[in-house]
Amino acid sequence: MSRKKDFSSPDMPLTPAVFYILLSLATKERHGYGIMKQVDLDSKGKVRLGPGTLYGAIKRLVDEKLVAEKESLSDERRRYYKLTDKGMRIFKTELTRFDEAVSLAKKRKLLESISLSTVVFI
Repeated sequence: MSRKKDFSSPDMPLTPAVFYILLSLATKERHGYGIMKQVDLDSKGKVRLGPGTLYGAIKRLVDEKLVAEKESLSDERRRYYKLTDKGMRIFKTELTRFDEAVSLAKKRKLLESISLSTVVFI
């Protein structure tokens, strides 16, 4: 049986789905559908989350204390999610990893030879 990846391990990169979920929560609390729409917008449609994938990831993020659930005061049916301090640290670690990679690519003039619009995210 395979072991699921621990999202909160600082030495392991986040999956695109988890990265974009954390990105969507980095600026404000959102409910599930709001997260799904923001991920679609932020990734320009390259990362699409179905309800099963979204809520499975959220459950694991809550279990690992990267995200906390907050009940809505205005709508009892909706659950809102927010990034915890631990979640923000993990998210910033990933941003730093990306920043270092982009800086290195710029230093080696690799970005001049490719069009970022053709890059495929997997």
